[in-house]
Amino acid sequence: MSSMRVQRALARAGIASRRNAEALILAGRVAVNGRVVSLGEKVDPVRDVLTVDGRRVKPAPRVWIALHKPLGVVVSRADGKGRRTVFELLPRVAGLTYVGRLDVMTSGLLLLTTDGEAAHRLMHPRYQVERSYRVRVHGRSEREIASALSKPIVIDGRPVNLRQWRIRPAAKGSSELLLVLAEGRHRIVRRMCERLGLKVEKLTRLSYGPIGLGRLGPGEWRYLSGKEVRAISEVIGLPEE
Repeated sequence: MSSMRVQRALARAGIASRRNAEALILAGRVAVNGRVVSLGEKVDPVRDVLTVDGRRVKPAPRVWIALHKPLGVVVSRADGKGRRTVFELLPRVAGLTYVGRLDVMTSGLLLLTTDGEAAHRLMHPRYQVERSYRVRVHGRSEREIASALSKPIVIDGRPVNLRQWRIRPAAKGSSELLLVLAEGRHRIVRRMCERLGLKVEKLTRLSYGPIGLGRLGPGEWRYLSGKEVRAISEVIGLPEE
């Protein structure tokens, strides 16, 4: 493992989010080999001794998981209503965090990782990482939907970053949309459909960046391959270690 910025090493170890790690550094609470560090400095988590408030931070292995989130399962550590959470479906991994939420009635691909910096970049609008969705809707004809999708769809004062779309007929007068968005605003697909006067019957995320849902069944998960992790690093411009 090569050197990396101290805040990334802290996020990778599950100590804090990248932003909170920066706050720890600015507060003078982080040291490398006994020397208090400044924001922007680097550390080799294996060879150097990284501490927060004098306590050593142990390097955590980088873990990437793809989960097929089922309907009715909450993307959260805990739920006040007693509903199942995604972490009940997964092995216990220190520092594991999810990459973007899916609401309780949305299914499909959810990425989780111990790499806080990579998770931050995958979600940040600056990197415009593409996500694809399959949506079954009703309420307007295919011709009307196609016409609406051909024009900018403005939500909260700015257009949705819709890269591609396809439409085809579905059962009982519904339509099935395949949407590729390069953004992840809260409930953006549902809000877009609402803006177009469409009722969402079913919503599934098929891919996030270079990672696809594949053959995972609801509730199933798998570790990402080294090739897939390298593909993620390439998409977000993060050096592979």
